[in-house]
Amino acid sequence: MSTVSQWSKVLDLDELPEGRVKTVTVGHKSLAMTHYNGQYGALDNRCPHQGGPLGEGSIENGMLRCPWHGWDYCPLTGNPPGDLEVDDALATFPVEVRDDGVYVGVIEESPHIRTVTDVMAETLVNWGVTHVFGMVGHSNLGLADALRRQEEQGKLNFIGIRHEGAGAFAASAYAKLTGRPAACLTIAGPGATNLLTGMWDAKVDRAPILALTGQVSTQVLGTGNFQECDLSAAFSGVAAWSQTVLSHSKHGELMTQALKHALLERDVTHLIFPDEVQTEPAAPDAKASGPEGRLTPLQIAPPPEALTQAVDHLKAAQRPVIIVGHGARFTMEPIIALAEMLNAPVLTTFKGKGLISDHHPLGCGVLGRSGTPIASWFMNESDLLLVFGASFSNHTGIYPGKPIIQVDFDPLALGKFHPVTVPVWGEISIVVEQLRTALDGAVSHEDQRPEITKRWAIWREEKRRREQDDRGNGINSAAIFAAMTRQVPANAVIAVDVGNNTYSFGRYFECQAQSVLMSGYLGSIGFGFPGAMGAWAAAGHERPIVSVSGDGGFGQYMGDFNTAVKYGMNITHILLNNSELGKISKEQRAGEWDVWQTSLHNPSFAQYAEICGGKGIRVTEPAALDEAIAAGLKYDGPAIVEVMADVNLI
Repeated sequence: MSTVSQWSKVLDLDELPEGRVKTVTVGHKSLAMTHYNGQYGALDNRCPHQGGPLGEGSIENGMLRCPWHGWDYCPLTGNPPGDLEVDDALATFPVEVRDDGVYVGVIEESPHIRTVTDVMAETLVNWGVTHVFGMVGHSNLGLADALRRQEEQGKLNFIGIRHEGAGAFAASAYAKLTGRPAACLTIAGPGATNLLTGMWDAKVDRAPILALTGQVSTQVLGTGNFQECDLSAAFSGVAAWSQTVLSHSKHGELMTQALKHALLERDVTHLIFPDEVQTEPAAPDAKASGPEGRLTPLQIAPPPEALTQAVDHLKAAQRPVIIVGHGARFTMEPIIALAEMLNAPVLTTFKGKGLISDHHPLGCGVLGRSGTPIASWFMNESDLLLVFGASFSNHTGIYPGKPIIQVDFDPLALGKFHPVTVPVWGEISIVVEQLRTALDGAVSHEDQRPEITKRWAIWREEKRRREQDDRGNGINSAAIFAAMTRQVPANAVIAVDVGNNTYSFGRYFECQAQSVLMSGYLGSIGFGFPGAMGAWAAAGHERPIVSVSGDGGFGQYMGDFNTAVKYGMNITHILLNNSELGKISKEQRAGEWDVWQTSLHNPSFAQYAEICGGKGIRVTEPAALDEAIAAGLKYDGPAIVEVMADVNLI
């Protein structure tokens, strides 16, 4: 036995009854403490056969029995019965019974040996990743320990979620808001597959994120081992880059490649960590990698002929309109300056809602199914559409019959669904600056600002009329989002879900300078609240965080409201409760089907918030909306403002 270097109290004198066993921990060492025949024993807690926790076993007929497979040991000496192999004996530790309790002597722990996952975690933070959303489990413990060391040094923030899908949505929202990647951590098998919906959300919305998944040991791969699944195959469709970490891998380089692909391709990447590789010692000369010398500037200028054609069309137009999508979110200041030069109304896709204030003289709100009649009117009256960072999917409502100049950094996005008049490949910020330079003093377009003011007045009057609608079955959406317009601070981040609540938000809520996040092209119900968690991680200390969902969407990941309470996330969730999947009911009616299986059985979500440790407010009358939303925003922590809504007044 090694020399004892420290004694630790592990039990009070009356804590462990005669004939019982209990697990205790000294430093990082887990021990099985036994009390038998008036004596105490301290044994290694790990059974040498299957690793069973002996402290969860029992003493039967004078022997400590392993709870996993029934192997017996002497509870004081750790020896197996009879003449069984001495190699099976348990390590024991000296015990002293003192006046104040039972003490165990252990040797001082050896210093931590840097592992391959330490190298990779160091590389992760070198690339500027500051947040990991995940769940620690048995097949990622080595990697989790490396992440823990980075968090203890203040270089990383780990947010332990309740469902891996919520973690993936949170990471996706973080990336959409910032343009920087966040990471997700899961175990093998079900933990990894639970990520896939959020991964696809990030992929189709061009948000860079990194999945870090555990895996069973390499020696049992392909044998149908517990929680084994082919993660390379499972992630092959969603990940632009996926690799398994092996013993002989260049570990810092693997992490660098994962993050480089995520950033440059604006996509999902994936690293698989077999269990035994995670704790292997790193080579003495192993160095963490980083972004220095690995990234090129992305400000690519457009081909000169495309720019010339775009300039010629803009000079000839009289009523040009600018349409901005989610891809233009980081370049709005120069785009608005260009719009002011051209006297051009600015419309947004729904994913681009809020990129220009609805109170700007040229702002016309959202185009398409979730939009305003203002935006559609100006598109129809235009003679040229200048489109930045939009996809032209059918939800955007961009009319393909108009002359169109489309600008995008991705050449495959240009003319993706139909031909456009002038496809311009280049980084939006560079194209906008070149257009402003070329057009300065060379255009004199019709000033459409008076018409914009007139159209807004018509639409606002219509919204006021709709606020008065009351069928006695709950509050109408126009009133709900009018109150939100009055109460939500201009600098807030708003994460919205999917459903009728989303369409109504797009139609009725008027943005000032708020940032809006959503599951755009995947359109996944459940995004709203986890998206707000990601927004809080990115900006919660500087900006108010608000989320909006229906009862169906919130129910998907409502368990993670507890995560928000645990971390003190200052999120105000506006929940429209109509006890129905209202959008689906509407589609069933429109398709002349019977309305079937869309009703919901709900708890009181306000009471649920209180039970979890947050704030809950229930609103049943329109007159109480403003006060309730204001109270939710004022609360220091997560709050649910549950609004009893009319499913048909959307």
